[in-house]
Amino acid sequence: MLSVSTTSMIPVRRVFLALLVLAGPTMAQGKNTPPPQEEEIAPPPAVAVPYDDKLARLAEVLGSVHYLRTLCKAAGGDEWRDGMQQLLDSETGNEPQRREKLTAAFNRGYRTFASVYTDCTPAAIVAEERYRNEGATLATEITSRFGN
Repeated sequence: MLSVSTTSMIPVRRVFLALLVLAGPTMAQGKNTPPPQEEEIAPPPAVAVPYDDKLARLAEVLGSVHYLRTLCKAAGGDEWRDGMQQLLDSETGNEPQRREKLTAAFNRGYRTFASVYTDCTPAAIVAEERYRNEGATLATEITSRFGN
């Protein structure tokens, strides 16, 4: 599975100030003096990309295929996770919200099959093949409609 640390995305200073506000007034401030206010810096707005829904589904498919191929000890099992990492690097760049969304979709696909299949069964092999076909269709649709 992929993991994205959300703690590195939250400025330490803002967390510290939030803790100060929750703690209440300090002895130096007195009871009627509000804590100093700091300007909040909003994160950059998420860029709306018209193919994000299809991309999220593709990420979910990649997570599913990665789990099933690893479970069935198929050759090149890690190349699906590596492909997802390349997709994240090329598509999300400096957009942490999109990166988190796609990572969550990959992990959802992985966990969905992990909760159903614990052994490589004929049904798992069929599911992996169907998901690979769906992934190929999604990739073709995305690139033919939105590609350069």
